[in-house]
Amino acid sequence: MSNYPFHFAFFVKDLKSTRDFYGRILGCKEGRSTDTWVDFDFFGNQISAHITEEMPQTRNTGKVDGIAVPMPHFGCIIPWNDFQNLVGSLRKAQVKFIIEPRIRYANQVGEQETMFLTDFSGNAIEIKCFKNPDDMFAS
Repeated sequence: MSNYPFHFAFFVKDLKSTRDFYGRILGCKEGRSTDTWVDFDFFGNQISAHITEEMPQTRNTGKVDGIAVPMPHFGCIIPWNDFQNLVGSLRKAQVKFIIEPRIRYANQVGEQETMFLTDFSGNAIEIKCFKNPDDMFAS
């Protein structure tokens, strides 16, 4: 298994609100940009937001642990101890959750805390943490 970061390019409505969400609210450092796209350090990964006139539709059609989750979505895994700090920052910024922060698989292998939200363009994002990081790919 490698620990290399991923790169993900996705559509956004505009760069101003994108910079506000990823930069100010999530605290992601901005990288290179032009007048049509901007890169961010998304918790150690590179995401590239590109302007489009028509946003793809997100639907709550995924089923995980009995809950309909938005599809498609992207996200990240952060350390267990950082999760509640991020939740606090999101609540302070009055970000609305699609799925409120919750623990999945409590007291089981793969126990994790997760939350779903959208950026200002409507892209669904999942942020989660594992109680034991070694359980990330446990079956």
